[in-house]
Amino acid sequence: MKPYLKRAWAEVSLGALESNIEKIKSLLHENTQIMAVIKADAYGHGEDEILKKLRECGIRYFAVSNLDEAVSVRKHCPDAEILILGFTPPEYASELEENNIIQGVLSYEYAKELDSFAKQKVRCHVKIDTGMGRIGLKYNDPSKCADEVQKIISLDKISAEGLYTHFAVADNPDDAESCEYTKNQADFIVDVYNILKERGYALRHCHFLNSAGICYHNRPESTLARAGIIMYGLYPNYPVKLPVDLKLVMSLKAVVSQVKKLHKGDSVSYGRTYKADCDGITAATVTVGYADGYSRLLSGKADVLVRGKRCPIIGRVCMDQLVLDVSDAGGVKEGDIVTLIGRDGCEEITADELASLYGTIGYEVVCGISKRVPRIYVD
Repeated sequence: MKPYLKRAWAEVSLGALESNIEKIKSLLHENTQIMAVIKADAYGHGEDEILKKLRECGIRYFAVSNLDEAVSVRKHCPDAEILILGFTPPEYASELEENNIIQGVLSYEYAKELDSFAKQKVRCHVKIDTGMGRIGLKYNDPSKCADEVQKIISLDKISAEGLYTHFAVADNPDDAESCEYTKNQADFIVDVYNILKERGYALRHCHFLNSAGICYHNRPESTLARAGIIMYGLYPNYPVKLPVDLKLVMSLKAVVSQVKKLHKGDSVSYGRTYKADCDGITAATVTVGYADGYSRLLSGKADVLVRGKRCPIIGRVCMDQLVLDVSDAGGVKEGDIVTLIGRDGCEEITADELASLYGTIGYEVVCGISKRVPRIYVD
């Protein structure tokens, strides 16, 4: 084992990523292309290697959060189509132009500011707020919304190429009200697109499918499918079943640094929240903690896989270490590899499972794996 693997590391399976891409493609209509969402360092998986694999898989559309991310993607993908989903200060219009980045336009006022700073043309997709309530053009009447889009299109230095929106409750496919809400969101943006087309403005793209939309609300009118969390093998809404079998892309591993026997009454970690209730419990200290992105909120709640067995965390998770009860794992010794996220034998622990234990989502877990944890790429 390489020396830097002897503490804590994340294994990223590029083979699993490729498999997931193929599964996602199988769900899409033939006129819908994948737009890979690789913001936040590819959801914590490491942008550079993820981009290489996605390019090998034929992906040429990418979505990011901000200009810095967009420029970084451009360096790796000179011929890619890159969309910034959120806000970029208008005074950076020239950087958008120079790097051939597509900017999400949030309002006519914002478009005018971009136009005033642009030297030639800024490529844009116009964001419509169909019910998410964050950013975008907000109208109840598709025709009036189309009027506003036309005003944006008319600006000299704005090159409007598409419309997009974001689903709010598409991850609740078993709830009739949520399904109706999602349908209404999709209907609205499609209506705006069609009205503009009837008026002579045939935009290249109209897209509204996020990960949950791809899985549960697929429609051929969406020219792009913004695949985010499902690309990495996680659920939009754990544990709602997915229509395809996805593979976990990231695993988190560490090693046992010490094994000791506890006597009745012995306490473990800060606050003495755990006290052994009998003699002979085998405790193993593991080289990972909340500074690595393994949340302190998992103290006394989560299991870790040791020799294919689930072993509970005892006591509080520390900054750099945690302690397990490995009494049932048999013969655990210093240097043994443990799996905090991933599969070991017949057992698997996912980021979604961990998230459910402390009231968050798998997205936050994988994005939170810190930079000091090296990413090791396999497959």
